[in-house]
This record gives sequence, C-alpha cells and structure tokens, in this order.
Amino acid sequence: MWLEALDLVMDRMKASGTDFSSIVAISGDGQQHGSVYWTPTAPSLLASLDPAQPLASLCPPFDPQAPSPLPVEQNDKSAFSLLRSPIWQDSSTTKECRALEAAVGGKQALADLTGSRAYERFTGPQIMRIRRVYPDAYANTVRISLVSSFLPSVFLQDFAPIEVSDASGMNLTNILTNKWDPTLVSIAASYPNPPSTSTSSDLLAKLGPDPVTGASPLGTIGAWWVKRYGFSPDTLISPFTGDNPATMLTLSQPADGILSLGTSTTFLFSIAPAPQPPARFTTSHILAHPALDGGFIAMLCYKNGALERDRTRDNYAGGDWARWGAMVEEEREKRERKRDEAAEYLGFYFGLREIIPPGVQGSFFYKLPILRNPSLHSPSYGTPERIDESAFPMTLHPLSTLRTQLLSILSRIPQILPPSAPPLNRLILTGGSSANPVIQQMAADVFGLPAYVPDGSKEAAAVGGAWLARWAWWRKQRGAGLGEGTFEEMTASLRENVKKVAEPSGDERVRGFYEGMVVSYRVCEDMVVRECEEREGGPLA
Repeated sequence: MWLEALDLVMDRMKASGTDFSSIVAISGDGQQHGSVYWTPTAPSLLASLDPAQPLASLCPPFDPQAPSPLPVEQNDKSAFSLLRSPIWQDSSTTKECRALEAAVGGKQALADLTGSRAYERFTGPQIMRIRRVYPDAYANTVRISLVSSFLPSVFLQDFAPIEVSDASGMNLTNILTNKWDPTLVSIAASYPNPPSTSTSSDLLAKLGPDPVTGASPLGTIGAWWVKRYGFSPDTLISPFTGDNPATMLTLSQPADGILSLGTSTTFLFSIAPAPQPPARFTTSHILAHPALDGGFIAMLCYKNGALERDRTRDNYAGGDWARWGAMVEEEREKRERKRDEAAEYLGFYFGLREIIPPGVQGSFFYKLPILRNPSLHSPSYGTPERIDESAFPMTLHPLSTLRTQLLSILSRIPQILPPSAPPLNRLILTGGSSANPVIQQMAADVFGLPAYVPDGSKEAAAVGGAWLARWAWWRKQRGAGLGEGTFEEMTASLRENVKKVAEPSGDERVRGFYEGMVVSYRVCEDMVVRECEEREGGPLA
C-alpha cells in the first residue's frame, strides 16, 4: 500500500507538471512505530529497479487473505519478508511488553533507560512478537526499517539508517546516548529464550548502524528516480523522522508546547540541552529531539479528549457549542474571579480506559471545601470529599471536563523539566477544538502562556519533513561540519507560521486560582487511581 501510494503521488505530481529537476533535497516523516522487514534480496532489487516499472514491483501481487509472512519460496521475488507491516494501532504485544519490562527491572527502569515504558505499538515489542510467531520470516529478514527509514531507503535505492527521534520510540535505544542499548537488543533478539550474544549480533545487524541525526547526509537519489521522473542525480537525501517530531519542527521553537486537541489529547514540548536530563515516568514519553543535539521532546498522550468534551456538550448544553461555551464562561466568572462559592469542585471524565493515569475508567466527582479564599492569591482547600454525580453542580460539567484535562498536563510539566531548563514560553494549539475561542482562552489561562494556532499549511508533519530537507541542503551549502549550522540558525528569519489567539488573563485572581487548584488536582487524581485499583483488585496496567 505504501509503495502504491508513493507511485500514485509521484505520478500525480508528474502529470501536474512538477519540475523534479529543481528539487535539491528530500526528507520527510513517517507514521511513528510502523516497521518494514526487508529480505536478503532487497538490496539488489532496490538497486536494479526498472524505470519502466513502478515501485510496487518490489512486492509482487499477493492474496489479501494470505497469512502475514511472505512464503519463503517467494522471497527471492520480493524485497519484503512480511506482507503487512505492523503499525501503531497494533496491540497484540502485551506479553512481549511485560517480558521486556521484567527483564530490566520493571516499567520505571525501562522508562529511565529508553524514555518510555513498554508500549504495544513500539517496535521493540513488535520485533519480539514477530520473532516468536513468525520465526521463518524473521530469519529471512536482513534489515528492519521504521516507516521513516523505509522511505529514504526507497529514494536512495539502498538501506537508510534510522533517525534518532523516531528510534527513541522503539524501546531499543538508550535515551541519553541515542545508541542501540546492548541489553535491550539482546533481550529482544532472544525472546522468548534467554539472551545470547549470537542472537543479539543478528538483531543489531538487522537494525543497522546507530541512529543518525536529522541533518546527516545519507547520499544522493537513486538512478530509478532520475530516469523515471527527471530528478537531478545530485538531489540530496537526508533522514526522515516521525510524524510527531516533524510537527514539532514546523510549529514550535525551543521552550514551546504543542497542545493537540483532537479526539484524543496530546501535549508535546521541547526540552533544551541541560546538565541534568528530563525525568522519565511510566505515564509519559521522552524522545530525542530531531534537530537539537542533546535536546528532547516530552510527550503526554490521553485517550479521553474531544470525546468527553462532546459528551458534556450533548448532556448538559443541548448539543450546542455556543451554549457549552457560555456555561464555561459563566462558571469561570463565578468561581475564578468573583469567588462567591463556598466550595469548589473537580470532575474527572474517563469514558475510555485512560493512558494518564494508566488504566482508570469512569466518572469521579469531588467537593473541595474552601479554607481560605483571598481576593488576589491562591485559595487553599481542605481534604477533597468524594461525592455522587447528583451532588455535583450540573452547570459545572462543561468547565470541569476542560479544566481537569488541562490540569493533568499542567501538573506534569514541572515534574519532567530539568531544574535548569527554561520554562515554557508559548502554547501552540492544534486539532479540531483549537478553533474554539473559549478553549483557546482557557488553555492560555491554565498554562499562563500566550496561545497560538497554525497560520498556513494544515499538514504540519509534512512541512516539518520539508524543513529537514532544507536543513540538510543548507548545511551542505555552508560546508558545515558535525554540530555546525543549527536548525534554529537556519529558521531564525524564515519560520513564523503561527498566529496569536489568546493572552493569559492579566487578572491575578485567575492566575492565583490555578496555582492553588493544581495542588488539589493531584490529590484528587491519586484518589481516582486508588478507587480504580480497589475496584479492580490490584494495580492498574
């Protein structure tokens, strides 16, 4: 499918009159966590591509109902040892995830080592399962690519190394060195058997060299592209990255945060190089930054985003966003500015089993007695009281849904940032809900940051890949050596593709309200987790 899609895009560009000879560099991004498995004949098949044939000829026609591994007898005709690539939606590797964590001392130990606990979609557990379930296909694999290294491999007509940021979402690299971790590789290579040196060496060969940075020149475009489409043979190919890191490159600068308000909610923020690395947790991801040597990207992912906001709109605002927004504003005025209530409330809404906190599900409501409510400072609250939904103010649900989603993120940022790291200075909003002015202002006030939205292309990930191509070409033109010619230097006078939509409130009552509320939020969240653990009879997964 990916090869056919690339054929289709290229043919459409050719039909529209694109002058491929004017393209000086190519990079891009791929869907994170997907992986591609190449056969021993893949290098010769890539190198000898016939310009009269499409890229899809690398994989001969097959029965869509056929089992996933390509039958061994067909491997000399195909560049791929698996017909279907595992992608981020695959959740079949829970057994492998638990084994990987146990082998290094638990979830937190793995997060400390790689930046994340084991996740079913991550490529390390995927490789472990393929080796266990499809041993023949694994044995007939000479190279494993991520989607982001598969694409430049096709352009080079040769295997491309994996890029550092995308590699850090595999559970196989050391997040501090950006190199393959020998212990993790040995575990993955031998599973379900005990680790061994021979199997470890075999997987290292399949993974290729240690991951490379975004501006590393990989070579020039292959002859098939020159002959079929008219590319210049000097067209530079540079590493592709993952879609989330590429989005960061397009929309943010160091010390920016990106809040994606889609069906799910994702928060990403850049962390500049610092003497002390960011803290790693089992509820967040730390990725290597694709364009900032020694920098990181922190990522928080939530399932219950727009789904819960939509539910409170339908249940309490008659399905009308205007009414929903008015209810949010009315409650904010009453509680944050006038402060004429005797108690405050927090509601948690987890229609789906949540990622942060992991495994919680259901709705939970709390009443916070106000002990002290000064006009210009942070209120102080007593011990939260668990209450039934019937005792929760009905008009507060729209605000409460949004408030707890944002407070969850706000409470975690200082835990992750190194002590010497600068604080965040801008908030970039994306996703369907980012156009809502009530949500824009609420986000600016909770985070205490000016809020921006993209101003230009909606394909932020694709634009980020184009920036990587420009960066590699720009460094080559300057004759820049390793570590010279930074991404920020290149983009300093070129990149301003966001527009401001909200400033944080200048009202000290609003600022003080959230300074006090975040403390009570943490207490209530812990109560939610304990209640779910009691309900399920043990720790949540």
